[in-house]
Amino acid sequence: MILSCGACFASSMANAAESAASYPSKPVRAIVGYAPGGGSDIMGRIMAQELTKSLGQQMIVENRAGAAQNVAAELIARSPADGYTLFMSSAALGVNISLYPKLNYHPVRDFAPAGLFAISPNLLLTHPSLPPKTVKEFIAFAKQNPGKMNYSSSGSGSTQHLSGEMLKVMAGIGITHVPYRGTAPSITALLSGEVEFSISNIPAALTYVQSNRLRALAITSAKRSALLPNLPTMAEAGVPKFETSTWYGLLAPAATPRDIVMKLNGAVNTIVKNPDFSKRLAQLGADPVAESPDFFAKFLQAEIERWAPVVKASGAKPE
Repeated sequence: MILSCGACFASSMANAAESAASYPSKPVRAIVGYAPGGGSDIMGRIMAQELTKSLGQQMIVENRAGAAQNVAAELIARSPADGYTLFMSSAALGVNISLYPKLNYHPVRDFAPAGLFAISPNLLLTHPSLPPKTVKEFIAFAKQNPGKMNYSSSGSGSTQHLSGEMLKVMAGIGITHVPYRGTAPSITALLSGEVEFSISNIPAALTYVQSNRLRALAITSAKRSALLPNLPTMAEAGVPKFETSTWYGLLAPAATPRDIVMKLNGAVNTIVKNPDFSKRLAQLGADPVAESPDFFAKFLQAEIERWAPVVKASGAKPE
């Protein structure tokens, strides 16, 4: 009987090793929780393109926009844990548990973090026709026009949304949030004048800033960006301690075999450490990250704890 159990254990270990060696043996779906054209979509697609080369199977990006990526998160949480349906997630995963009264998934228990690969700050953007040209002028203008300033975001629960709520509290201004189904439609709304300003991620906004179709007043990181060296940080511009960023990472359903998760992690980290890929991230205003799944898990828990008091203090609600 002992020999039989030993044989079963050996067989199980052999099967696990075989699954890692043969994975992936067919195309992999990578789900993005926002509409095409936004930061999550851009970053997800460039990583998927490199993973296709690295893993030897096509990684197909699918956009499932809705409810600040809750639609996508629920889909992943309920998908087979075989490594063939993955989540190209961003920072809303750490926010939504505090923002939404009920979720049909849990951001920690229902996912296996495979690889955090980039972190990027946001930009405070206005339409060029708006009079303010600095953050101090912007705050003064908002105070002179209480309740008349609308800002767009990629959706309730995004760091864009919460950055706006932080600004409202810290600057003492009356502004109204208008959520959209992704960064691209949010920026389109600003370009067309539907809203007065937005706080958006760099990958999606940079082209419009460089072509002067949008005006960037400040960056939300602790230090200036090499891409926009003349652009002050929010703290430098007059809002002390204002700092927010978004992140991009790859997750699998919780029960995905550890060997598959580690294979994905190894592939992601190898890609991120490639100088050409890191340069590409830098051109989009993002900092590369190459860490373990355990690091990503702790990072996600820290994000949940960081955003919870912001949601509470701002009184932010899903819209």
